[in-house]
Amino acid sequence: MFLALLWSLLHLSGVAPEQPPATVHALRIQLLSTMLADSGVGEWGFAAVVEADGKRFLVDTGARPNTTLDNAKELGIDLSGITDVILTHNHPDHTGGLLTLRRALSAANPAALSRAHVAPGIFWSRPGPGGETNPMVVVRAQYMAEGGQFIEHARPEEVFPGVWLTGPVPRPNAERNWSRINQVRTPSGALVEDTVPEDQSVVFDTARGLVLLSGCGHAGLVNTVELARATLRNARLYAALGGFHLMALDDAKLAWTARALKQAGLKQFVGAHCTGIEAVYRIRDAVSLPRSACVVGAVGAVFTLDGGIDPGRLAR
Repeated sequence: MFLALLWSLLHLSGVAPEQPPATVHALRIQLLSTMLADSGVGEWGFAAVVEADGKRFLVDTGARPNTTLDNAKELGIDLSGITDVILTHNHPDHTGGLLTLRRALSAANPAALSRAHVAPGIFWSRPGPGGETNPMVVVRAQYMAEGGQFIEHARPEEVFPGVWLTGPVPRPNAERNWSRINQVRTPSGALVEDTVPEDQSVVFDTARGLVLLSGCGHAGLVNTVELARATLRNARLYAALGGFHLMALDDAKLAWTARALKQAGLKQFVGAHCTGIEAVYRIRDAVSLPRSACVVGAVGAVFTLDGGIDPGRLAR
């Protein structure tokens, strides 16, 4: 109500845009695939189910074909009403459950997981010694044969009110949060280092600040935060959740990352998947967060905008 009133006053003064900025008022994020498991099965992968002001969607689909589906069932979560899934990048630990979920859920709802949001580069060939290493080259045709469609986002876009996809993230900071051994074939035919150019994240615009949900953060956590604040608004980073690929960072780089998060105003942090356990604890100390506000992510862990983090029993 306060934001609407503020906008009205600004609009009357001629300062405000035609419409007030869309914000998410109720947000719930629950992890369905990551390594640590309080309930269900842990794996080297990532998936989360999101509800933002009543709109539900998935972010990534885990590694093994059935993990996300089975964990959702064990947690009592019905995914059949969800039509949209956001794939953060091509790696199999984020896309492995896509076909299983589409096939299983469409039996109850033909529209279930029928739209997959991706960024340019996710279908580019990644040739390796044993052949093609990008699973999405094959999955693309199979998913479409199952009635699914891909929606490509080449730049930051608002996909639901107050919910943004970053699209490919510019990388002004030298964050090398990806494997340095793989190659990718670009549309020009050149074979270059695979920096996972399609890596994208989800950003929620809330009254408390921005909330970032990442699959792996190969583009760099700080790079992604800077893009979000430049694109949406220069608000504080209230919360960051998901995989951030900080596990291999040395002390100096991890300290630099933590300083940037502190300067951005971070208040809540859930480091799952490839973040690294030690990295979570270093960030907790460097940002001066209480134990309850900076945890290792586990299957079943929940974040809500009003309630904060419920990490489950093991990660408390």
